[in-house]
Amino acid sequence: MSTQRATGRDARADDPGAGILNLPYRWVTVGMLALILLSAFEALAVTTVMPTISAEFDGGSLYALAFSGPLAVGIVGMVTAGNWSDRSGPRRPLFTSVALFAGGLLVAGLSTNMELLVLGRLVSGLGGGGLTVALFVLVARVFPERLHPKVFAAFAAAWVVPSLVGPLVAGIVAQTVGWRWVFLGVVVLVVFAMVMVVPVMRGFTSRETGEPWKISRIAWSVVAATAVLAASLSGQVAERASTTVVWMLAVGAIVIAVVALCTLLPAGALLARAGLPTIILLRGLVSGSYFAAETYLPYFFTSQYALSPALAGLALSIAGLSWAGASWLQGRYSARISDVASIRIGIGLVLVALAVVLACSLFALPAVLAIVGWLIAGAGMGAMYPRLSVAMLRLSNASNQGFNSSALAISDSIGAASALALTAAIFSTAGNVTAFSFTECFLLAAVLSLVAFAVSGRARS
Repeated sequence: MSTQRATGRDARADDPGAGILNLPYRWVTVGMLALILLSAFEALAVTTVMPTISAEFDGGSLYALAFSGPLAVGIVGMVTAGNWSDRSGPRRPLFTSVALFAGGLLVAGLSTNMELLVLGRLVSGLGGGGLTVALFVLVARVFPERLHPKVFAAFAAAWVVPSLVGPLVAGIVAQTVGWRWVFLGVVVLVVFAMVMVVPVMRGFTSRETGEPWKISRIAWSVVAATAVLAASLSGQVAERASTTVVWMLAVGAIVIAVVALCTLLPAGALLARAGLPTIILLRGLVSGSYFAAETYLPYFFTSQYALSPALAGLALSIAGLSWAGASWLQGRYSARISDVASIRIGIGLVLVALAVVLACSLFALPAVLAIVGWLIAGAGMGAMYPRLSVAMLRLSNASNQGFNSSALAISDSIGAASALALTAAIFSTAGNVTAFSFTECFLLAAVLSLVAFAVSGRARS
């Protein structure tokens, strides 16, 4: 049996000169990027139309759940898709995840009340979590290792583009043909994306490998999802509970999520054991650091500098561009810079950016410094985020690609959600919004980045 067949990789010979947009990879690349882009668009565009939907359905009480719910249930999708991929390859979990993603969007687009819309969001979140993991495994099975950095750089760009134009496009769609087509239009495009991916899937068999269903891991994923959801909603009880109760709920939920992670991540991940465990841990740390700060930057600019929402959003837009640019560069020069070096450079750039933003919040420095600082943060994320995915696949084999891919995605989600839960608790218990509230959030982000930098040297296998 050939090495390619033994690992489940497409049996076609690799042309050393072929890129991800050359034959035989062109159409599967375009289809995969379209799926990533549509998933990102759905996650970001709904922010624009949700106020309109909430007003139409009088759904203010479920507003927060419509955002935090998909993130939480996505963890269950990640674990299930990872286990399933290890059992029988990525074909069935990918088809099922896409069906759930599209089906949830269909329910949301046709909903007649807020309850149905939230249900649709939960179903699409479940499919979206599985979709990401199944695509990671597909990359490992279809593309040669030399192309992995370029594939993940393209994935990063596919996530960034919707952050730049998604909210605007969603607003135009809502104003012209109605908010429902923000969901229904994506369903139509998902079908076209899958048409491009299906041909390469025919090269995979779905024979069971003997890998058992890990029911306990799926159960722990439900526990983690529930804990993440509780942590995300901790700030909602601030008006009805004391500061102590809010912090007990947030921290307690995060502790439960961390306990669940002991089963959902590779052994030693939480202890930064050398190699793959540290790679998985780093994804959660850098995700929590970056998004804990970025989420509050527009609020910081509008409340402390009286910038317009458009100008406040400029920092996020230029960071998205620098993220995409740095992702492209690290993919192009991946052979010259090691995974660990690229990761450490990325974390260092994020630390520099956080230092600039912290200085602005402490000393009321000009807002332009913070905007330029966040441009540097985007470049840092672009340098390291794709390389974490590349390193994960390089340290995996056909029997654990699904597990490790799901672990990386879970670490990403829980890292971001836990950090955001803590920042929400900071703001919900602070009373009046002051510059110090933002300083606390930025300081939390900096601490997470410092921890990531301290353990990054252990990413070497």
